[in-house]
Amino acid sequence: MDQKAEIPLDFAPLGEDEMSRRARDYRTLMAQRRTVRDFSDRPVPREVIADCVMTAASAPSGANQQPWTFACISDHQVKRRIREAAEEEERNFYAGRASDEWLRALAPLGTDADKPFLETAPWLIAIFGQRYGLGTDGSRVKHYYVPESVGIACGFLIAALHGAGLATLTHTPSPMGFLNAICGRPDNEKALILLVAGYPAAGAKVPDIRRKSLDDVSVWI
Repeated sequence: MDQKAEIPLDFAPLGEDEMSRRARDYRTLMAQRRTVRDFSDRPVPREVIADCVMTAASAPSGANQQPWTFACISDHQVKRRIREAAEEEERNFYAGRASDEWLRALAPLGTDADKPFLETAPWLIAIFGQRYGLGTDGSRVKHYYVPESVGIACGFLIAALHGAGLATLTHTPSPMGFLNAICGRPDNEKALILLVAGYPAAGAKVPDIRRKSLDDVSVWI
């Protein structure tokens, strides 16, 4: 097996006090993140979105294949087409595709089939997982751990956007095949998340929910 070239790791250990401060500050920052459904149409510079996408693209991935595509959409006509297609799927969802149990679970969040934020927010980021790659000769290249890899990248992206001072919404209409057609993506890519990004609308409100405690989400062995 060929040996891959290696470079020195650029890593500077922190003192325990600095490490604790950074962990605490980041926890405080991310605890302020909330899913928003009321967005302002205030523009967000493209370079901000680009930097956040590149943060997402730094995520670890199976065999370092980086099996993701981020379709960044600001064109209003494209956003309108996405809204129309997403709302059609959502109407089917609320009218019968979703079980009563699922609808009861969603009820406290106040969601419904209307998705005006898909037009109002300045940016939509459709995130695709590449089910397989394509070689220079057009042959298929097997990808590994695609959902896991893209999921990690999405977490990086949401954190980066929040850190940049923006609000987000993870939207997952099902099925999402319409995003391939609208965004011009090939058959080897599958839309996994439609991320809405921008500023919250003035007076925006969010559900009064509580997050689980450390004891509820962790075990220490």
